Amino acid sequence: MSRSTDWTPSLWLETFDELLYDDNELDYGDPWSLNFSYSQTDTVTKEERKKGWKIYSHCAYGNFQCASCSKTWPSARVVVLFRYRLLRGRGTVIMRPFGQACRRCQDDEFDLPGFAKKEVEQALLRLFSKIRKNCYGEEDDDDDGGSSACSTKVWTKPHEKSLCEACIMGICCQDDD
Repeated sequence: MSRSTDWTPSLWLETFDELLYDDNELDYGDPWSLNFSYSQTDTVTKEERKKGWKIYSHCAYGNFQCASCSKTWPSARVVVLFRYRLLRGRGTVIMRPFGQACRRCQDDEFDLPGFAKKEVEQALLRLFSKIRKNCYGEEDDDDDGGSSACSTKVWTKPHEKSLCEACIMGICCQDDD
């Protein structure tokens, strides 16, 4: 299995469209678009909330490669933050992947994660489930208590909070152990 360590926005965009238009995950006739922002946080201001913005933070399994020394490592705690809203019949999703720093280099540079397509699908399906519930009033069909633990437990080294961009910003995956 090839491990993609490159951050590939197109993989997210293509999978988003496939799930939306081929699989009819959001079967309400509204157009939805996916955009990227590399600076958004998980804070929603009163004004943003009034404008309908909601947040969903997903914990995924991804792979990293250090831009400086080319070391690669896997992580089962890669935070992907989605901000979404439905306004006047148009749906918008803004996504931010959070990076991790290389333990070897300790250069405070955060490398962005690469994902397998299956992980991208899982993240987007969970997101669509939240959108159906919060934008269209559907019942949330998965009663896993909102945890987004990966279905296959992959052994990775203990999560190093000091090297995780999301942890440093206080928005890492809650420990579900």
